[in-house]
Amino acid sequence: MSKKLSKSQIRQNKHRKLRKNIVGTPEKPRLAVYRSNSNMYAQVIDDIAGNTLVAASTLEKEVKDKLEKTNDVQAAKLVGETVAKKALDKGIDKVVFDRGGFIYHGKIKELADAAREAGLEF
Repeated sequence: MSKKLSKSQIRQNKHRKLRKNIVGTPEKPRLAVYRSNSNMYAQVIDDIAGNTLVAASTLEKEVKDKLEKTNDVQAAKLVGETVAKKALDKGIDKVVFDRGGFIYHGKIKELADAAREAGLEF
């Protein structure tokens, strides 16, 4: 008898497979995206040193005040713009995109497009 995996387990398996090939370096860090049922998160991470260089989410007061809902396409777009501006202020212009096992569609795609439009290259 086979055991059916939940959607979150399937996403975690996809993310593990993706992370085998995606590594953030000091020259080209990793832009990691996570989406929960209520919020959106984005981090620029240097995997070699093991630290987060820049982070943005819908939990931040300045981002949350501009939004009606914290987990829709508009929220994703604002988080993408915010993380890109913070990264550019720190001198980071090239990143590797890590979609976190999520399908590259909807909110994840909008976050990536907003980060590209704000000046990040990936």
